[in-house]
Amino acid sequence: MAIRKIVTQGDDRLSKKCRTVTDFNQRLHDLLDDMKETLTEAQGVGLAAPQVGVLRRVVVIAGEDEDMLELVNPRILEQSGEQSGPEGCLSVPGKWGMVTRPNFVRIEAQDRYGDWFEVEGEELMARCFCHEIEHLDGHLYVEHIDHFLTEEELDAYYAEQEAQEEEK
Repeated sequence: MAIRKIVTQGDDRLSKKCRTVTDFNQRLHDLLDDMKETLTEAQGVGLAAPQVGVLRRVVVIAGEDEDMLELVNPRILEQSGEQSGPEGCLSVPGKWGMVTRPNFVRIEAQDRYGDWFEVEGEELMARCFCHEIEHLDGHLYVEHIDHFLTEEELDAYYAEQEAQEEEK
């Protein structure tokens, strides 16, 4: 396993549509393992293959525990509701913007061996599914924002969220 370099905004690979994975071989397994190690090192929530310069439809997402979800050829089957919140990206380091996403998302994907499965998520997981799958189609979250949040705006947002939680 190896930590791969995360490419940043401005790199042409982030704006290209990724190819479908058809070979479920050791190269794919190595890519998935490297992406998981890279995501852990970067302390991120999700990572798509184009973010490490590989134009394949592959995503890893940090799970609840130490587990990571591996998604090969993922696609959204169902989405509903709405949520807005600050979003960042390892390929746009140190910047955040308010993005509106579905609150619930159900996807189907293949595992590292080619077997299909379905998974669903709400709130942060739904946001992550949408964000990472957009990477596979050559899009970044910055296309959804009108401005980057200042440190003060970000702090105010989290203070307001905390106050709302305390009221409950």
